[in-house]
Amino acid sequence: MPVDDGWREWVAENRLRGCTRESMMAAMTGAGLVADEASAAISEVDASPLMRAAARLAGRLRKAEAVLRHQQTLATLAPGAREIERREAIARDDLLRDHVAASRPLVLTGLARDWPALERWAPQRLAAAYGDVVVEVQSGRDGDPQYELNKLALRREMPLGDLVARVLAGSGNDLYLTANNQALKRPALAPLLADVGPLPDWVDRAQLPGAALLWIGGAGTRTPLHHDTLMLLHTQVVGRKRWRLASPFETPRLYNDRGVFSPVDLAAIDGARFPRALEVTVLDVVLHPGETLFLPLGWWHQVESLDVSVSLSYTNLAFAGAFDYPAPEAVPMP
Repeated sequence: MPVDDGWREWVAENRLRGCTRESMMAAMTGAGLVADEASAAISEVDASPLMRAAARLAGRLRKAEAVLRHQQTLATLAPGAREIERREAIARDDLLRDHVAASRPLVLTGLARDWPALERWAPQRLAAAYGDVVVEVQSGRDGDPQYELNKLALRREMPLGDLVARVLAGSGNDLYLTANNQALKRPALAPLLADVGPLPDWVDRAQLPGAALLWIGGAGTRTPLHHDTLMLLHTQVVGRKRWRLASPFETPRLYNDRGVFSPVDLAAIDGARFPRALEVTVLDVVLHPGETLFLPLGWWHQVESLDVSVSLSYTNLAFAGAFDYPAPEAVPMP
């Protein structure tokens, strides 16, 4: 097997990660490379001026990661930092100070207490009222280990009544109407927003039609670990959902090599593949019907429906909530 550019790239990346020459030689010869050629390739990469430039950039990255690590250590010293606070309600200034600026999730138990949706969005009632409305779903998720990354390829359309029937029959993770399916943008489902009851003064009601996203799925539907690029509220209307969350300060430990996604499963961390993830502080909370999670900017989260579930996420907070994130993938040269 020749030492091609793919192997040279592998050498450079692992050198920048701090791997020793000995460990890399063992991996390369174990893969079938000739020892002398593998050694020469490592020496070639080490001597490259491009590698020296990359090493300087890697040093800056390590410094930034250390800053994040220390900030996370300090954040976990605060009382209650390892659990998610539950409150009935919160004033705007308190939310901004204690949860937006402080980057701390919050469960609000009273925000949706009086919403008509808590009764009207029972799956059987949705099917009776809107069963003929065609919606876009993700179907065939069980057959694709990368179902979230490949969600566009899994798009299918079906009547809402058929979706509900399959969900009630036990579709598990194979079938899901998620936020990405934009169901509430369909005029026939717009009346559902009238079932969203009172909102606090720090949520802009006028923007709700463009900011509300519907989720319908069976017990066992899952959203793998990722972070969003904006702050949001997520109200559980029917059933329960379990959320596992990690601070954005934990990003260097979550192997974020693609978009906003992490391959780590916070419910069962594979320490052999992801040893740094074993150090992550995981917050764990179950949302019950009528409860709302405030998700601060950049928080990592994975979600599992414990029951047949209907929920609503919405991003129309009355203050800035959307931000840009550069992708971790290699940037093409201009």
